[in-house]
Amino acid sequence: MEIRVECYAGHRGEAEPRAFHLGSRRIEVMMVLDRWLDPQHRYFKVQAYDGTLYILRHDEPSGKWELIWLGGHV
Repeated sequence: MEIRVECYAGHRGEAEPRAFHLGSRRIEVMMVLDRWLDPQHRYFKVQAYDGTLYILRHDEPSGKWELIWLGGHV
């Protein structure tokens, strides 16, 4: 599912998700729990303020973001 993500460029200049939009709902990221790379994508496992875990994927070449996993509560 493609999503719109609000990012913050950290000290290394890499964009990290701070909030994202699912339809009309804005979900704020409390913390990035993990991150990893593959040749075309950057992945972020995040915990939202509502306690839900999400995995977001950033397609570097196109700049698009996708929600690829929605988990349970922490």
